[in-house]
Amino acid sequence: MARRRASFGSVRRLPSGRWQARYTAPDLARHTAPTTFDTKGDAETWLSLRRSEVARGVWLPATAAPQLTFGAYAESWLADRPLKPRTRAHYRALLDSRILPTFGDVGIKAITPSLVRRWYADQGASRPTLRAHAYGLLRAILATAVHDEHITANPAHIRGAGSTKRVHRIKPATLAELEQLVQAMPPRLRAMTLLASWCGLRFGELAELRRTDVDLTNGVLRIRRAVVRVDGAPVVGRPKSSAGSRDVAIPPHLIPMVRDHLAEHTAPGRDGLLFPAANGGHLNPSTLYAPFYRARAAAGRPDLRFHDLRHTGAVLAASTGATLAELMGRLGHSTPAAALRYQHAAAGRDQAIARALSALVESR
Repeated sequence: MARRRASFGSVRRLPSGRWQARYTAPDLARHTAPTTFDTKGDAETWLSLRRSEVARGVWLPATAAPQLTFGAYAESWLADRPLKPRTRAHYRALLDSRILPTFGDVGIKAITPSLVRRWYADQGASRPTLRAHAYGLLRAILATAVHDEHITANPAHIRGAGSTKRVHRIKPATLAELEQLVQAMPPRLRAMTLLASWCGLRFGELAELRRTDVDLTNGVLRIRRAVVRVDGAPVVGRPKSSAGSRDVAIPPHLIPMVRDHLAEHTAPGRDGLLFPAANGGHLNPSTLYAPFYRARAAAGRPDLRFHDLRHTGAVLAASTGATLAELMGRLGHSTPAAALRYQHAAAGRDQAIARALSALVESR
């Protein structure tokens, strides 16, 4: 990050593109502006005001100055972050519903480990994932406050509070259940259901697939984008992680079905959506729920969620003997382990996995 020396104090450009101002005051302590600034000039103007206070003898030490509240700092923190729209909306909701009601008006230096523990206990255990996300966000904001020298240590250090065990135990669909499920789906959604299962695609990846992403000659789906809903509106961006941009081999037994779907149900043009909504736009998850719920009941699997079909695809691929790295490549997964983070699926093995998937059907 760029650091510029001013005649009084200093300004620096943050990774977000905004500017931060700091100065050493008469109390010999280092002070940082409670907010960041749009331009370098704005940051230097703020420093000029502080220098004027010092020159006129009206500057107040930090103990007498209004204390920076967590709420004010959190707003600045969120504004400075280069986040994807859905992540920003999620953080906004967590702040408004879970964090700011307790910490919004509290001075950031007044937040103690015991206060954090009491807040965490009050979150309840009925929604463990939401509680873990809220704690993780609180801890991240306070960690940045340590870096910005607003506080000397992070008061949020509850072991294991930022993680949670899976509440929903996933039971993959069997081949017989998957066959019944697909037959019970409307014709225009059968291909989506099959690709979710056999190729392990996420809903957002499927809903943004276009004709140009389908290569039937080589039997490959090119996953380069995904669509998410933010405040009810579709937002197209890159897949969930860097590993999400990938080529996924289509099991050969699905090729005829995909070809028929392209002819009958896909929007026209090279950029036509593979699974368009009735109005021609992106398919809304809520549109899928009603037919999917009926289909899963017909298959005797009322517990099955659409996202569980992706898990089904992972289990089917693993049953062919695919390695962990090959599964990561096919599913677009990243792993926390540094040794596996840069490990790629072996060249050509994805096609072999796809052929082996079709062999499972032929063996039946």
